[in-house]
Amino acid sequence: MTKLSRRNVLKGGAAFAAGSTLGAPMIWAQNIKDVTLRQFGTGVSNLNEVAQKVKEDLGFTLEMTALDSDSVTQRAATQPNSFDIADIEYWICKKVWPTGNLQAMDTSKIKNYDKIVGIFRDGKLTPESTIAQGTAPHSVGFTSGPDGTDFVDNESGWMTLIPTIYNADTLGIRPDLINRPISNWSELLNPEFKGKASILDISSIGIMDMAMVVESMGEYTYPDKGNMTREEIDLTMAIFTEAKRNGQFRAFWKSFDESVNLMASGEVVIQSMWSPAITAVKSRGIPCVYQPLEEGYRSWGGGIGLSAALTGLERDAAYEYINWYLDGWVGGFLMRQGYYSAVPETSKNFMSENEWGYWFEGKEATDTITSPFGDPLAQAGDVRDGGSFNDRMGAVACWNSVMDENQYMVRKWNEFIAA
Repeated sequence: MTKLSRRNVLKGGAAFAAGSTLGAPMIWAQNIKDVTLRQFGTGVSNLNEVAQKVKEDLGFTLEMTALDSDSVTQRAATQPNSFDIADIEYWICKKVWPTGNLQAMDTSKIKNYDKIVGIFRDGKLTPESTIAQGTAPHSVGFTSGPDGTDFVDNESGWMTLIPTIYNADTLGIRPDLINRPISNWSELLNPEFKGKASILDISSIGIMDMAMVVESMGEYTYPDKGNMTREEIDLTMAIFTEAKRNGQFRAFWKSFDESVNLMASGEVVIQSMWSPAITAVKSRGIPCVYQPLEEGYRSWGGGIGLSAALTGLERDAAYEYINWYLDGWVGGFLMRQGYYSAVPETSKNFMSENEWGYWFEGKEATDTITSPFGDPLAQAGDVRDGGSFNDRMGAVACWNSVMDENQYMVRKWNEFIAA
């Protein structure tokens, strides 16, 4: 394949420099269609619709593979030649980045870098914000230079991942089967829901949900939920193991589809959930709420990382893809599922005023709100669960995390699942 330096490409036309392929040099257009980039990540954002749109707008092929979080971690850490693009979460980045399997990314090549929300740059939504516990994205978002395998606590100009997607997670409930208000994380272990509760079986995420419940119950207050001691891990697991032995849990899910089916069937009425899973249940005409809780949200963020082996035209295409990703179309698509874009303001151009008002500003819908696939999710007069972007992301209590005692935690988690 012809290798083409970005400098040569840029000589061909100023339009390309602005991140647009319109008016790009003919040689770029001819060669780009021969490029295939292999991307993997979780089902949350590895969507066929995105690959189709990339082919339409940029001309090259994006091959997507969706895996569960543990498989994503393993592949990124052990099989660097099996992918070009890793679409991973920041807590996974903490495990993968030190291996050297990903390359640092030059923020000067990111057209909308200055519009990326503060959460990913200095950790703060607003200048007054408190940085939440756990693996906050900005803490693993920057490295010291082009060959860095470390993390630095400033905007160094070299990012480990370019942020794309994030959300404030909480518990999903079936209001029609519960018939009373739910306002605390502790309800997950309420004996009233014996045999009808569920928690996700991904240890690094599940233990954070557990910690939110333990604090809500008044059993213990963690100095840092995202970095527990062995004693704190033992205490947390003991509370949940007792609940498990008492028959509290109907199931433990690993995949998006499992969580949807548990909720849609009514087998489970309260559980750990992800926003588009709520969307999927509602799109079947079944009542389902992503319940705001008094103790706040457990949050996560993801981004795009590039394989250390990626060079030349393929790497140029990957940067084009990242700039396209932050240009708004994908953001609009993701926001219609309840996620947030790293550059929200560009998404606004790809959403109706009604959609933007409902999903981002917390306003009442003025007309039917639909999923990206056209399924109705809300009607005129409805307000998004949890309200506006600032209300939701401003109430984050912790981020998904990798602890110093991660290996011990995973062992104890597996014992809990097997108990």
